[in-house]
Order: sequence, then structure tokens, then C-alpha cells
Amino acid sequence: MEVNILLRELTPFEKLVCEHLCDGLTNGAIARTTAHTEKVIENTVSRVAHAFSIKSNGEVNVRVLLALAYRAHFGDKAFDKLGVACSHLTVGPNGEQICARHTQ
Repeated sequence: MEVNILLRELTPFEKLVCEHLCDGLTNGAIARTTAHTEKVIENTVSRVAHAFSIKSNGEVNVRVLLALAYRAHFGDKAFDKLGVACSHLTVGPNGEQICARHTQ
């Protein structure tokens, strides 16, 4: 399975859906949270997967790959919500927490 760099900018709604997806929510739960239909969420997930060049082949879970691609591109906010520290975390000169992976 090949995942490319994001091919286009995501809309704010696409980012919101992906953030909920990274939190482990189902399409139904995302639909209820965002006051949209499940079909809208399914279509949004499909469009974002296409933007990351993730294709379903029956052997992979597109939602898992999409969550991984989204986290790799935009960061690990879901880990912050769970209280899981980034394994690349360092402390900057002003005491701020910095992901060393993104500063290299």
C-alpha cells in the first residue's frame, strides 16, 4: 500500500472529520457530532482518502490508513486527548514541548 503526501489542502470540515476519525469515532458517531448524515461522513472520508492517495483493495482498512496519514501530516492531537506523550518530545529553550521529529 502506497500513501503519498497530501495532494491538496483539506477543507475545515474534512479536517474535523479526520480529527474525529483519529479519536476512534465511527461514521455514525461523527455524523451525530457534526449534525450531518452518515452518507456525508462516508463521502468525506472517501474524498480525504483520495487526497492522501489511499485506495481500498479489500485487504486494508482505509480508515486506519487515513488516520495514520492524517496524524503524520497534521500531528498527533488524538494522543494529546488521551494523555499519551509523543515519543519524539523534547523541551525547548523556553520550556515549551516540541516534537523533535518535526524539527529535524
